[in-house]
Amino acid sequence: MTAYQTVVVGTDGSDSSFRAVDRAAAIAADAGATLVIACAFQAPAGRDLERTQDTLGDDVAYQVVGSNPAEESVRTAAERARRAGAVKIDTVVVDGDPVPTLARVVAERGADLLVVGNRGLNTLTGRILGSVPAEAARKSGVDVLIVHTT
Repeated sequence: MTAYQTVVVGTDGSDSSFRAVDRAAAIAADAGATLVIACAFQAPAGRDLERTQDTLGDDVAYQVVGSNPAEESVRTAAERARRAGAVKIDTVVVDGDPVPTLARVVAERGADLLVVGNRGLNTLTGRILGSVPAEAARKSGVDVLIVHTT
């Protein structure tokens, strides 16, 4: 079996997802692989954006709407990945739903491993509606590692 060449890990900025980043970074470091840290976000539209700006003010709203929180998540994740030994690190922030976004990043980067945290697998909502980790595992065309993070 050959070592992984490109590892994609999804993060949403949560502690749970950062534990998945740590594991993915360790795997990438051991294999000499490129680690791609991906974060999906959904840009608020029209009324939601206006309400956020009205509530928080323009000088604060930029921190929680649009891609800014996602950018901060991948920056923090990249720092953690470096501490875990990963050397070749790319980050990507994409407007879209998590599972299709991760699938697109895996395909575009030619990844051979997708790493996600297990958060959501055991919740009632996750069991009824499906969760990002479970859906990613079902729909992925590459190996998927679901890291126990909770």
